[in-house]
Amino acid sequence: MLGYNVPLDKAFQHGYYEEMVSLIRGLFGQALKTNEFLQFAVLTGCLRVSKESIFTGLNNFKILSITDNRFDEYFGFTEAEVCQLLKAYQLEDHLAETKEWYDGYRFGDADIYCPWDVISYADHLSADPYAEPEAFWINTSGNDLVKRFIDKADKTTQNEIERLIAGEAIERAVRLDLTYNELDSSIANLWSVLFTTGYLTQTGRAVNGVYKLVIPNREVREVFVTQIQEWFKACVIDDEKPMHAFCRAFLTGEAEVIQKQLNVILNRMISVLDTKAPDNVKENFYHGLLLGLLRSEANWLILSNVESGDGFSDILIEPEDPDGGIVIEVKYASSIAGLEKACKGALAQIKEKRYDERLRNEGRTEVLAYGIAFCKKRCQVVCKK
Repeated sequence: MLGYNVPLDKAFQHGYYEEMVSLIRGLFGQALKTNEFLQFAVLTGCLRVSKESIFTGLNNFKILSITDNRFDEYFGFTEAEVCQLLKAYQLEDHLAETKEWYDGYRFGDADIYCPWDVISYADHLSADPYAEPEAFWINTSGNDLVKRFIDKADKTTQNEIERLIAGEAIERAVRLDLTYNELDSSIANLWSVLFTTGYLTQTGRAVNGVYKLVIPNREVREVFVTQIQEWFKACVIDDEKPMHAFCRAFLTGEAEVIQKQLNVILNRMISVLDTKAPDNVKENFYHGLLLGLLRSEANWLILSNVESGDGFSDILIEPEDPDGGIVIEVKYASSIAGLEKACKGALAQIKEKRYDERLRNEGRTEVLAYGIAFCKKRCQVVCKK
């Protein structure tokens, strides 16, 4: 068995793709064409060998893709095999999380688990019965393709990523004959590669080359979420001047400026990242977002969930001015119409719980209170001195 995918992928990522194709062409040509002792060979890779031009002079390959139903159950573990494995190690109680994290792949007509993940998780559980599922397969390979995909995403693509993370399927034409040097010619090509490399899988059968694509399981979903968060952090860093103006608006009580900038930021990011949480904890997502934005102001002391007065304030800020202080209470509204009410409730909570007490005990007399309410990609900001 010979594998060509990893060297071609690394060569593509690091800029020596043509040289690697030439090297592999020479090696495989000798091994497969002129080897009188060879009777049978299996080649493995994510992209089709017939288009890679690494087998000059060789032909009549039998190509089995992930959409082919011949030998489909041999690409990984079936559920029956996973159940048998877990039973052999007295781990039957862990089938549910194993399925959530590592199942979901569709090869031909078979539903398949990722074998490396299942074996690795069973191994960890054998040593530690309380071991949590981990991203075993993802951690053994780079996630450059997902990063590349997200970096190139336009507004339409961002919307499609949101739908995928939310568990929906998107319909896309998929090319199974791509080579690496064709990837960047179109964003549509990256959809195809995400499919052939296992970051997306199909549901149902393709119609006229159009597939219903979904994220297969929780492991891969976590990769998308992580890469999106990293992308967003990078965007914030690149917007240094606007972010400085955004933070300074908190010092002067410019609620409208803060609200406008926050809405721009929310419109650029993937709001669906909070949809898996119950309504009563969704504000944690926006709390974390706001903390990340405010921490771009390096000279401020920013405290999160700190005890003050009769409770714990969401965010307390001690700016450079020793007389100034900022208290922020974050709320989640279930509808756009409820944003104003949520803001007023946040201000009332600040006053009732005396969240400004910690700041005042330090001699900070010019304290601004902010009630900030979020709903999906919208927010409202209210300020009171």
